[in-house]
Amino acid sequence: MTRYLISFNDGAMDHIPAEEMPDVGKAAHEVVQEAVNAGVWVYGIGLERQQASIVTPDGTVTDGPYPETREVIGGFVVVDVATREEGLAWAAKIAASCRCAQEVRELMPDPETEAMLGRADGRG
Repeated sequence: MTRYLISFNDGAMDHIPAEEMPDVGKAAHEVVQEAVNAGVWVYGIGLERQQASIVTPDGTVTDGPYPETREVIGGFVVVDVATREEGLAWAAKIAASCRCAQEVRELMPDPETEAMLGRADGRG
């Protein structure tokens, strides 16, 4: 199985009128429940709209995001699926429920960290 990060940019849902947000939330939670029931849900959450802090290797903290960053993540989901096509299919369901485009990226496996957590297969 492969994990995919499915995310959307902060502000991507700004086009949705406030009175429609409860319906969007309900639709999104239905997709979450479907993913849980399918056994592919790993984690997901929306991010508060705020300026990020950047912590450098020497411990210096500055307001972010990085100057070259034009967009920041507004929310994300991680699914664990057999194929990229399946990851894209979940992204399509999420996009429809949230009424905004989703970016899909494969996550790199890290067997050493998984072993530290007691997960022998390296995939969680």
